[in-house]
Amino acid sequence: MAKTPERLYGLIGYPLGHSFSQNYFNHKFEAEKIPARYVNFEIDDIGRLMEIIAQYPNLAGLNVTIPYKEQVIAYMDEMDHDAKVIGAVNVIKFIGSGKNLKLKGYNSDIIGFSDSIAPLLNPARKNALVLGTGGAAKAVGCGLKNLGVEVTWVSRTKRDNTLTYGELTPEVMAKHKIIVNTTPLGMYPHVDECPDIPYEELTREHLCYDLLYNPDVTLFMKRSQEHGAETKNGLEMLLLQAFAAWNIWHS
Repeated sequence: MAKTPERLYGLIGYPLGHSFSQNYFNHKFEAEKIPARYVNFEIDDIGRLMEIIAQYPNLAGLNVTIPYKEQVIAYMDEMDHDAKVIGAVNVIKFIGSGKNLKLKGYNSDIIGFSDSIAPLLNPARKNALVLGTGGAAKAVGCGLKNLGVEVTWVSRTKRDNTLTYGELTPEVMAKHKIIVNTTPLGMYPHVDECPDIPYEELTREHLCYDLLYNPDVTLFMKRSQEHGAETKNGLEMLLLQAFAAWNIWHS
């Protein structure tokens, strides 16, 4: 009986030292006896994407992480509705092969984040500050809006419809009981960094959610806990978006 050819899945981003996906998927493949392998493609330029696809003809799907969730859109032949609305892709489905290969972009971050934060919402948590304006921030904003939460973005530089960190007054902090960090500040190995928010304005009513998961407790979370805020890291979101990615690849 002919052996089923091994399928290859992977992650593109830079850097990838923090990545959880490789171990997660390879353990899944081994446990479920799936003839597949998951590898990290640490690329310093999104232009190398097509080189990877040409070099590995058995590629069946890719995840996309920082800093390419928006840049990768230029390489998509098709886009799922949510990914198009958000303007960010973190899952690429390979349709066809060879000269007939088409790449379709999806966003599973919105699914993972929404399912992760929903149980933590309450009547006091109806307004959120989203720290950052990149692809992950857009997915978080879309997920929060779908859950009935009003969203305000926060950026280091002044932009339309955003606040700067210097504009986070006591009144703003009191109104927004949800704060989500979508920036890489605090990610290993830079564990002594955190977003520059007025932590002293946090209370027990606040929820401070960090999309980072390495380390388990970031400095953002530690400083928030010191003022009584509830905290959560991004590990559950990561797992939930991984489930969603697998379903996308096999739908």
